[in-house]
Amino acid sequence: MTANRRFRNVIRIGPVQVATSYDDRGSEKHTAACTAPRCNTSADYDSRAAAELAAHTHRCPVR
Repeated sequence: MTANRRFRNVIRIGPVQVATSYDDRGSEKHTAACTAPRCNTSADYDSRAAAELAAHTHRCPVR
């Protein structure tokens, strides 16, 4: 089942978007997702700093 999330505080760092949302348990989560074609990288983090660091250091595996 897919999560129905309402994202807020969305920023873009290169091809990666970082956003904040609440998970199904009500905890605040921060997501970093790459929007480049054929790059399916995304991850949830507990802190905004970790998500932004992941966005800054992301390298797409597909060139």
